[in-house]
Amino acid sequence: MTNAHLIIPTGTQVVVRREVISGAGVPVAPVGAVGVVTRSPSDATHAYRVRLPDGREVALRRDELTIRKQHQGGAVGDASEILREHDLYEHVVFRCVVGSQAYGLAHDASDVDVRGVYLPPAELHWSLYGVPEQLEDRGAEAVFWEMQKFVVLALKANPNILECLYTPLVQHVAPVARELLDERHRFLSRVVYQTYNGYVMSQFRKLEQDFRTTGAPRWKHAMHLIRLLISGVTALREGYVPVEVGRHRDALLAIKAAEVPWDEVNEWRLALHREFDAAYESTSLPDRPDYAWANDYLVRARRSAVGEESRTTAHAANS
Repeated sequence: MTNAHLIIPTGTQVVVRREVISGAGVPVAPVGAVGVVTRSPSDATHAYRVRLPDGREVALRRDELTIRKQHQGGAVGDASEILREHDLYEHVVFRCVVGSQAYGLAHDASDVDVRGVYLPPAELHWSLYGVPEQLEDRGAEAVFWEMQKFVVLALKANPNILECLYTPLVQHVAPVARELLDERHRFLSRVVYQTYNGYVMSQFRKLEQDFRTTGAPRWKHAMHLIRLLISGVTALREGYVPVEVGRHRDALLAIKAAEVPWDEVNEWRLALHREFDAAYESTSLPDRPDYAWANDYLVRARRSAVGEESRTTAHAANS
């Protein structure tokens, strides 16, 4: 399956995937001929101009070309080159918005942070090349984790991943991902206490370093330290991860704007730590997340991806 959204740039060497015949029915180039792209189309629906070794130029569609490096590499080619030929974004099964938009802390210039999960075709996943653990589109502020990576991080109570599961701003949920959201409580356990504390301690060390080097903390980071502690306390007490900050919005924004003395911020931090400790002692969450369910879900999701590449190719051919 070629990546129909990839526009091959001018100057790229390509290999012809079908015999080229002139309008008069005369063979021009055999399958496997090498050429150079002399003109690229503006989109994937138009043809390329390709110069052959004898100087003649032919018009070829994207599905009639393979980038030479990929073709020549064959089964031992560069995996990154192979994966560029596959539009893995087509296999995103869950897409949501997190960050300031979801927290209720956004302003007019705030980014829209998109996160989610992709489930690659089994044939590609099982291939020599494998698949990346995450897709990242910096221009679109988007990150999508491969399904197994997402599930493993959720089992470890990674705050960023848990926020994806609990954000109110969901853009897309494919049927295979619906159970992931419906059963999200299975990822919550007393592990939240250790993981969130680890993040908070790491962030606090950075804030202390800021004081030593500049005499002031990075106030945005201080705000998120407080927000994360509030989230952790609620997760242990009430069994869900709060994303929208609600009644704490004004206080958090005041910290971000450096309107609250650091001593007061630190006092709030210490008070939240005491609440976190108490919540850990009394929480009804299990000691560990539901590994058995997570494993069963992942296996079923993997099975649903068997044949996905051939189905996608057939769909593209018929569209």
